[in-house]
Amino acid sequence: MDSHQLRLFELKLAEIYNQTEWIQYEIDLSGFIALFPIEFKNDIPQRPDMPEDFDLDRTTRLAIMVAYREAFS
Repeated sequence: MDSHQLRLFELKLAEIYNQTEWIQYEIDLSGFIALFPIEFKNDIPQRPDMPEDFDLDRTTRLAIMVAYREAFS
């Protein structure tokens, strides 16, 4: 596990959080980051699933997937 990549992903999630006002009213930053845990299988990071209990719009979902790809590519 590369802690640098994990931290980069968390920073990118924080950027998404700070740019999306409605999310800030719904949940705090640490709770938002916790919605997207990174699990490793054979030392390879697995793409996080989108939370079922927190409704995200399409733009935010895409931004999260881009953040994952940028952090773990």
